[in-house]
Amino acid sequence: MAQQRLDKLLAGTGRWSRREVKDLIRQGRVAVDGLRAGRPEDKCDPALSVLTVDGEEADCAPFVYLMLHKPAGLLSATEDRSQKTVLDLLPEPLRRRGLFPVGRLDKDTEGLLLLTDDGPLAHGLLSPRKHVDKVYFARVDGLLTREDVRALGEGMTLGDGLRCLPADLEALGDGSECRLTLREGKYHQAKRMLAARGKPVLYLKRLSMGPLMLDEALERGAWRPLKPEELRALRQETGA
Repeated sequence: MAQQRLDKLLAGTGRWSRREVKDLIRQGRVAVDGLRAGRPEDKCDPALSVLTVDGEEADCAPFVYLMLHKPAGLLSATEDRSQKTVLDLLPEPLRRRGLFPVGRLDKDTEGLLLLTDDGPLAHGLLSPRKHVDKVYFARVDGLLTREDVRALGEGMTLGDGLRCLPADLEALGDGSECRLTLREGKYHQAKRMLAARGKPVLYLKRLSMGPLMLDEALERGAWRPLKPEELRALRQETGA
């Protein structure tokens, strides 16, 4: 990583504004490799140096990657004037980082949601050319049949003319539940495909996106940073 200004690096963590960082440096509360920082415009390479504020190491990684177990009732958006969004689950410093959800889950849909500020990685996961698999668990009104499996497996054209790529449908239990794998992310696609077969969705949960699988140890509404191996797998998937 190239050298960057101290005020830019620390402001990028989301914990302080540029003005606050300048005050911290002037007050002697910022150090680089144990030496007191002199000026806001001084530079360092966070990959090679340890940057601390009041003796606590500052995480100056260029991007943040969070796995969220999205609960029902929240919008997959960065902000909304009248309703709560998934970002409301995060502490203020992370909200200030400019994180956004990679793809959207409906308000009433639960499960895996990746939050990041890494635009190229997000683009790679969502690009129609990549066909990144997205796996869902669904409970439907009715019982799924072999004809439903065949119809989704061949690809479908919905009533409004939308053409959907072939999807893998695996009926579970008595047939009222299923595992559905999509290779694209069109608007309300899982619900619309199943509804087109006369099996409206009663409950929907995303289990995985590409190689990233929902950590079932995460309770609804909980989140954690991605593990290094998870991030490596995503980068390999997207080439980002």
